[in-house]
Amino acid sequence: MPFAAAFVAAALLFAFRNFIMEHSAAPPLAVSLTAPSQQDCPETLLAEGWLKPWQEAIVASETGGLRITEVLVDVGSVVAKGQTLVRLSQESVLADLQKHEAAIATAKANLSKARGNVDQVRQLGLSGAGSADDIAQYVTAEQTAVVSLKAAKADFDNDRVKLEQTTITAADDGLIISRSAELGAVVSAGAELFRMVRQQRVEWQAEVPADYLPRISEGSNVVVNGPEGQRIQGKVRLVGPSVSADTSRAIVYVAFPADVHPRTGLYVTGNIELQATPAPAFSKPRPCSGTG
Repeated sequence: MPFAAAFVAAALLFAFRNFIMEHSAAPPLAVSLTAPSQQDCPETLLAEGWLKPWQEAIVASETGGLRITEVLVDVGSVVAKGQTLVRLSQESVLADLQKHEAAIATAKANLSKARGNVDQVRQLGLSGAGSADDIAQYVTAEQTAVVSLKAAKADFDNDRVKLEQTTITAADDGLIISRSAELGAVVSAGAELFRMVRQQRVEWQAEVPADYLPRISEGSNVVVNGPEGQRIQGKVRLVGPSVSADTSRAIVYVAFPADVHPRTGLYVTGNIELQATPAPAFSKPRPCSGTG
């Protein structure tokens, strides 16, 4: 037994000595210092704002005193530029048109007669039978007839324009969002009949703190959380030129693609891409030499 114990102790001592020799010969760990590099750090700003029409167009009557005989569109209708929306009564306008057409014929006849009288009196004057006063009187009558003909033509043209105004059309492509036109109502000049969103274009008017304005530019990407849970891609159309004195916020106008038409009048949130700012970054560390 003493011999066996001595043998085991010798074996353990030999193994420990080999372990110490192997690790004392291992190379030391390598340590290096790496300077941070500057890299752009992308950021977005969470903002809130209203969905509003890009531009509104008002459809109004250019003439007054006429009754609405047809209303051809309603709220929600998508209309094209030049499309007929309302028709007004034409009876009184057509009657005035005929009256002034007759006045033109009468004025032409009076002018022809006045010119004949002038020619006749001038011939008499050459023969000595007509006086200078008579000639002047007939020339004045001719000039009056010319003026009367011009006035009759002007009245006729005015009635023709008024007749065209009895058909009220859309000023642009768009979506009807309100209607004041009622069948049978007598309109007045300038009265609003419809209001429409031009070209169906809706934009997001985001309220942004003034501190972030230098980092927002036209064309920046935007993602809006739509009213029905959809994510709508857009781009900054315009950064508002003024800041509210009450809230210290400015309006950032965000345009959507032409085929995207969210409902207006809703308050939604979205993320606006900010201009990247440089931030320190470290490269991936290289493996250390040695076995440690």
